Amino acid sequence: MKANTDKPEITWYLQMLSPEELIPKALLPETQLVRLEITLPALNCFFYQEVGKLWQWTDRLNWSEEEWRNWVEGENVQTWILQLRGTPAGYFELDDLDGDVEIAYFGLLPQFLGKGLGGGFLTAAIEKAWEMGATRVWVHTCSLDHPNALNNYKARGFRIFRESLDK
Repeated sequence: MKANTDKPEITWYLQMLSPEELIPKALLPETQLVRLEITLPALNCFFYQEVGKLWQWTDRLNWSEEEWRNWVEGENVQTWILQLRGTPAGYFELDDLDGDVEIAYFGLLPQFLGKGLGGGFLTAAIEKAWEMGATRVWVHTCSLDHPNALNNYKARGFRIFRESLDK
């Protein structure tokens, strides 16, 4: 589904201020969460492009190989992959800025949407952010994102702290 880009875009900024605010949902039993211990900039680029193509992710489309490498090799960045029966299904990137951990990117590859993976996968992302020593976990989404994105964030316990309208 492509978003109607004629409409103004709404961006929501959401946060969680303690691990106790998390409303967890379990990962499906046939899934596995794997942290990339060895950085692979091309893999992050692949996930960014493939996950984001349905939702108009554009801010990194023109990144050079060096920009990707600088990002993924940053000491405060973690990349995690969700596998479904051994096949990569989605990813998230966590960015720790002195305990203020952003879920910088989060999503599933198009062929894995609608399979009940999102809630458990988001729970895992939030748990990994808290494990980094976060004092706050935050994320942003917009009206161009998956139609269930905002509801999934709220269902896991995130609360909106800011909203902006871009025309």
